Amino acid sequence: MPNKYDVQNMEFSQMRKTVNQMDIMKVNAHLHTPYSFSAFSSIAQALDLAEKEDVKILGINDFYTTNGYDEWDKECAKRQLVPLFNIEFISLQQDDQEDGIRVNDPQNPGRTYLSGKGLRHPIQLEQPYLSQLETVCEESNRHVARMSEKLNQLLSKIEAGFTLDYSEITQSLTKGIVRERHLAKALRMQVYEHFQTEKAINDFLTRLFSGKAVRSIITDHAAIENEIRANLLKAGGAAFVAEDPKAFLPMETVRQIILHSGGLPTYPFLADDAKGGFTDFEKDKEKAADILKQRGIFSVEFITTRNSMEVLEEYAGYFHEQGFIVTFGSEHNTPAMEPITLSTRNNTPLSDRLMEINYLGACVIVAHQQLEKQVLQGYVDKNGVADILHRDEYIHLGNKIIKSILKNHSS
Repeated sequence: MPNKYDVQNMEFSQMRKTVNQMDIMKVNAHLHTPYSFSAFSSIAQALDLAEKEDVKILGINDFYTTNGYDEWDKECAKRQLVPLFNIEFISLQQDDQEDGIRVNDPQNPGRTYLSGKGLRHPIQLEQPYLSQLETVCEESNRHVARMSEKLNQLLSKIEAGFTLDYSEITQSLTKGIVRERHLAKALRMQVYEHFQTEKAINDFLTRLFSGKAVRSIITDHAAIENEIRANLLKAGGAAFVAEDPKAFLPMETVRQIILHSGGLPTYPFLADDAKGGFTDFEKDKEKAADILKQRGIFSVEFITTRNSMEVLEEYAGYFHEQGFIVTFGSEHNTPAMEPITLSTRNNTPLSDRLMEINYLGACVIVAHQQLEKQVLQGYVDKNGVADILHRDEYIHLGNKIIKSILKNHSS
């Protein structure tokens, strides 16, 4: 049995570089693709933009599916990019729900988003975890299908002259996972096809929204789709369908699925909103860190455009110092097209310290997924306990692997 640190004949003794000697690269560790919902029409489009912006390390992070991994790996290799293999779930923490604690869904106490970072590729998931993942995918799609039915009831009621074809939406706009944003996009496309002028489109949407005026300009497709979603598909909307509890696995079950997929359970922080507010769980970062460790979660991430520079540096810095893996991403899971290069709120570029923290976190993930690929123990053991005392060694290993990948691609 080879020593778990003996990877590609690279010894840690050869990697004792200081952080200042590392070439800190641009990382975006959380990107959704068309395999769930994405601003991008294809993986190639996303990675072309990354290449143009010199972002070297990219993490696919779709909801409930790893189906995009093969294409992500292949397209990253074509462009000399380093792939991270991630996934995202919506789980339920029942104790928090009963106590009315908002975690990282500001509207629904107990509902908790979790990501898995650095999964094995190709993935091998045994039972019962494979069936659990398949069930939650099926239930998520059924929920969107029910919303599609309610949309059609509304369209018939107002005599729109058209309805939505859920099967066609699934085939033409998705790669298997159907989200409510797909419905909003499909409806917007149908409206624009059916009505020929901006005035006619505006008048119809106002009628569809029960007389509520359209706020966005008609040519801004992303904004119109967001309005459709907010007015019709969210709570209080005419096509809203309350989600069945079966759609949300317990948080511990999700953590186990991630661990058995070879990944690192990761908590996505909302942190400060535009008004400077925090959820109940996140407002005390020290308490949140303790609870996450108790729950077997030693990795966190931030979607940087949500946050102010001050809060992001405070929170990311604190969790990094506490031994957590810390990474950043952009999501791109709305219709709006934004840069791959990360920034904080108001398009403020990341500080040098944040760039460093993000790169070091990516190094650990790269090292972990390489070790898992070789059927060796990665950064967490089978129980999910992180090897925090040796985190620097994983950083150096990951840095070495990244340099090796980029060198091999360029040679």
